[in-house]
Amino acid sequence: MMTTATTVTAILVVFFMFAVHSSAMSMPERIKQVTQRNTIPLEMYVDPLPLPAKICSFFHASLTIGMYQTTQKFHRDLPATPIFGYGTSQATASFPGPTIEAVRYVPTTITFENHLPLTHILPVDYTLKTAMPGPGTGVPGVVHLHGGTVTPDSDGSVFAWYTANYTRTGPEFTTKTYTYPNVQHSGSLMYHDHAMGVTRLNLLAGLIGAYVIREPWKEFSLNLPMGEEFDRFIVIADRSFDTNGSIYLDPVGVNPDIHPVWQPEYFGDAITVNGKIWPYLSVQKRKYRFRIMNASNARYYNLTLSNGTVTLPFTVIGADSSYLPAPVVTNEIVLGIAETFDVIVDFTNTLVESIELLNSAPYPFPDGPTPGDLDSKIMKFDIIQSPVMDPSTIPAHLVNYLPLNPAEATVNRYIAFYEYKNSSTGAIIELLINGMRLMDPVTETPKSGSTELWNVINLTADDHPLHIHIAQFQEVQSQMMQNLSDFTDCMMIHSDPVMCNISNHATGPIRPVVEYEKTWKNMVKIPPGYMTTIVVKFNLVDTGLPYPFDSTGAPGYVYHCHILDHEDNEMIRPFLLTYVSW
Repeated sequence: MMTTATTVTAILVVFFMFAVHSSAMSMPERIKQVTQRNTIPLEMYVDPLPLPAKICSFFHASLTIGMYQTTQKFHRDLPATPIFGYGTSQATASFPGPTIEAVRYVPTTITFENHLPLTHILPVDYTLKTAMPGPGTGVPGVVHLHGGTVTPDSDGSVFAWYTANYTRTGPEFTTKTYTYPNVQHSGSLMYHDHAMGVTRLNLLAGLIGAYVIREPWKEFSLNLPMGEEFDRFIVIADRSFDTNGSIYLDPVGVNPDIHPVWQPEYFGDAITVNGKIWPYLSVQKRKYRFRIMNASNARYYNLTLSNGTVTLPFTVIGADSSYLPAPVVTNEIVLGIAETFDVIVDFTNTLVESIELLNSAPYPFPDGPTPGDLDSKIMKFDIIQSPVMDPSTIPAHLVNYLPLNPAEATVNRYIAFYEYKNSSTGAIIELLINGMRLMDPVTETPKSGSTELWNVINLTADDHPLHIHIAQFQEVQSQMMQNLSDFTDCMMIHSDPVMCNISNHATGPIRPVVEYEKTWKNMVKIPPGYMTTIVVKFNLVDTGLPYPFDSTGAPGYVYHCHILDHEDNEMIRPFLLTYVSW
C-alpha cells in the first residue's frame, strides 16, 4: 500500500472583505491574513475509515442521546484529542455521532441530554450574542435536525439551548424531548448543535451526526447498493491540531478590539473523514453507495476520484435529502457546507490498486487560494482485485417529486447578504441578511403550505450556503449582477432592492443550474455577485400536501448562512409560518 509522509502545518486563512464604497472594481476586494502553527509529522492513509455506530430509532419507543466531553484518536500518531460528541453514554460518544436510522411515518422521539462541562474546550468569544455569557457558565447545547420536517418546538431553535442539568435555559426552551415525525420522503439528513453564538465551536468540537429516513417499500425496488458495508456515510470535516492532539482554533480574532476571538472563517489543514485524518477504505470490485456530507465550518470541496492518471466518475443519485429524477454522471462534485450528495461509485472495472478522493476547491470559495499538499487529500480507496458478485444496479429512473414550477409562487421575496467591516482596519465586524440581525423583528411570514420565490442577492466576496429550516427548495437560476458597486452602495443605505433598481442590475449572464442539483434541497450555494432565484416550498414536496402538524407555533424557524462562523455573527434571521386559507 502506497503511503505519503507529510507534515501538517495549520494554516488558517482568516479574512476577506470588500471595499464597501469602492466604485473602481466590480467585485469586492479581499484581505487575507495567514498564521502558522507547530508542525506535526503525520502519515497519510494509515487509519481505516471508521463506521459510525448505528441506532435504529424505529426499534425504540424513545431514545436518550447525550452530549459529552470525551477523547478520540484522529490519527495513529496523534495523541487523543478532547472533543464533544453525541452518544448513548460517555463511553460511546464520538465525532461524528451515531447514525440514526428512521422509517418514514414512524416518529422518532429523542431526549438529548447535555453532559457538557462548565468551560468550553475551544476559545469562546463572549462579545457575540451568545448563550454562553462568560467563563464557567456551562456549555450550552440544542439539537437541530438539518433537513427535517418538524414542529417549531422540536426544530432546535438557537434560543432553545440548555446547559447540563438544565441549570440555565434559553428564552425559547420549552421541552426536553424532541419528536421527529418522519413524514417526509426518504433521504439523508444530519443532526447537529445549534446553540446561539457557539454553533461553530460546538460543531468544531464534534457535535454532529448523520440521520437517515428510509422507505423500504420504495427503495428496495431501486436495487441500489445496500447494507452498512456498501451504503456508507462519508462525513468530511477539516481540522487543525496542536502538538498535544487538541483541536487548534486561533485564539486571537481579526478584529480583536471588537471581537477578541471571532474569525470570519475556520480552515483546518488536516481533512478528517468519519473522525479520522486521511483514512483509507478497502473496497471490492463492485458498486458502493456513498452519502458524502460536508461537516466543515467554512470549507467547500471540489471532489474528484483519481490516482493521477485514472479518473473514476461519480454517479449522483441524490442531493441533500432528496433523490434526483435520474442518475447524473460527473467527474467532479462541488460540495458546499452542510450539503450531502448521494453517489454511486463503481469499482468493478477499475484496474488500478488504489484511488484517492481529492479536493481542489479554493478557500474561501470560490476565489481564495487553492488547496496545498495537505488539504487537497481526503481519503484513499484500496481496491481488492478479486472479482465479486454484485447484485445491485443503477436504475435509469429514480424518484419523481413535484415538478419545479416558479409560476406557482404566490410571493416574490428579495433576500440580500451583506458584510460590514471596520473602516480603519478593514477587519470584518459582522455579516447580516437584509441589513438586519437575529434579534430584530421578524420580517418574513410565509404561509404554511405555500410556495414562494426567493431572489437571494450576494453582495459579498464569498459563496454563501443558504439553509431554510423546514422548507425544501430548488434553484431556478443564478444571474450575474451588473454595476455591482453602484447597487451595493445603494443597498448599504436603503437595503431595498426595488428602490435600488434591482431590475436594472440583475441583467448579466445566467448561470445554469448544475445537473446534479436539480431536485428539492435544503441547501443552496449563493455565488458572489449574483442574484440566485429559488422556488421555496413550505409543504411536502413529494405529494404537495401540507404539513400534518401545526407549523405556525412558537418559536418559529430560522434561515441562515451555513458558514458557521458567519451564522454565529448575525448571518441568521427568524421567520414565522402563518395559517393559509384553503
